[in-house]
Amino acid sequence: MQNSKKLTPGRIVLYLLLVLFALYYIAPLYVMVSTSFKTLDEIRSGNLLSLPASLNTASWSKAWSTACTGVTCNGLQPFFVNSLKMVIPAVLISTFLGAFNGYVFAHWRFRGSEILFTALLVGCFIPFQVVILPMARLLGDFGLANTTFGLVFVHVVYGTAFTTLFFRNYYIGVPEELIKAARIDGAGFFLIFRKIVLPISGPIFVVCIIWQFTQIWNDFLFGIVFASGDSQPVTVGLNNLVNTTTGVKEYNVDMAAAIIAAIPTLVVYMVAGRYFVRGLTAGAVKG
Repeated sequence: MQNSKKLTPGRIVLYLLLVLFALYYIAPLYVMVSTSFKTLDEIRSGNLLSLPASLNTASWSKAWSTACTGVTCNGLQPFFVNSLKMVIPAVLISTFLGAFNGYVFAHWRFRGSEILFTALLVGCFIPFQVVILPMARLLGDFGLANTTFGLVFVHVVYGTAFTTLFFRNYYIGVPEELIKAARIDGAGFFLIFRKIVLPISGPIFVVCIIWQFTQIWNDFLFGIVFASGDSQPVTVGLNNLVNTTTGVKEYNVDMAAAIIAAIPTLVVYMVAGRYFVRGLTAGAVKG
């Protein structure tokens, strides 16, 4: 054990490379954060990597509440709220549907189940651009075009294929004997799901929640195509803010707005990120 921890030349080189790669990936975030606290005069006269002379939060306040996003000047706040209204129900619904579907495909197979599961998998590989026209037609027929609920519907439909795949691969690892024993004891379909399967599904729920939250929150294409005005998500608001100028390009406000838009996904990964790989690989042995 002591020999394995000894610093060898190869291990030192490996550590140095890891540090260099970490700095390489952290550098853009450092530039964003430092620039967001600088004044415009500091940005024009200073170095890109220099620290701000003082923590100036005026750009953060403007990005949140008064920056112009086109013809309106309400900042990112309304777009941020729209994204919350969209992402919370979409994540919960698609995750629960994926758990239910995965349970069925793993332990309650029926005639044609493999064909149906394959059809669901196809949905994982269909590019966003392919579904735009048929989805727009469907939303129009349902009266959901340009609404937040319409965006929820789009993300649930598109995300259920991924969550079903994750849950099915995870539930394959649940011993079939356990399910059969519960059936012999008289437990039915929903009772087994509620009392046996769901209590052991914590890791894969974390995986799906992180995956879906990140995909939905960071989505731009669906947000700009299927929403307009008061229903647009924060990614569209950020794009409008960055591309709107009133004579002077305020890079500090743009950087602050970008960080505000990224904070929820960063928080989710910091809180539950360590469970992501653990849950993702939990069903990799079987299936």
